[in-house]
Amino acid sequence: MSFTLPALPYAHEALEPHFDTQTMQIHHGKHHQAYVDNLNKALDGSEHAGKSLEELMGMISKLSPAVRNNGGGHYNHSLFWQILAPNAGGQPTGALADAIQSQLGGFDQFKTDFNQAGMTRFGSGWAWLCVKADKTLCVCSTPNQDNPLMDIADCPGTPILGADVWEHAYYLHYQNRRADYLNAFWSVVNWEEVGRRYDAAMAS
Repeated sequence: MSFTLPALPYAHEALEPHFDTQTMQIHHGKHHQAYVDNLNKALDGSEHAGKSLEELMGMISKLSPAVRNNGGGHYNHSLFWQILAPNAGGQPTGALADAIQSQLGGFDQFKTDFNQAGMTRFGSGWAWLCVKADKTLCVCSTPNQDNPLMDIADCPGTPILGADVWEHAYYLHYQNRRADYLNAFWSVVNWEEVGRRYDAAMAS
């Protein structure tokens, strides 16, 4: 079964003025579509065709660079669209809020550390909030389209929040101002979805 591009759960213009319409159209319809197409091409006819994204990530060290780059791109972006929403932002509630408070020094400190992870990622990559195997939270970043699910990750875990810091995610609107883009990111985070992912990771 081939992978397909997931539809956005909102209109391309819905995240204005924080994420502009043109960037969303290109980011989703061009960049993410290319990852899907190239992943399908890389898996075509192989013994790994038919595996889930999560299964592929867990054995990525044994797979080709094309699967690593494009499979990671497909997984990362699929998560990214889901943890964004119009009229969102604010702060998490419930168990996730409690965990951020007790484990990461509170919400403001968490935001500072997350932005730092995104700012200090040289070149392209992602900043993440993850649930580790011991069920504690951690903030980290990965290069390119790598993610914490991969068996080569320096910060293994289940990602529940991710910020894309590739230039294609922000350059049309923010140019080289990655910090401004990361600050805007907090205005469109769908904390309800992130909290749901946290609860699922804790229950797994």
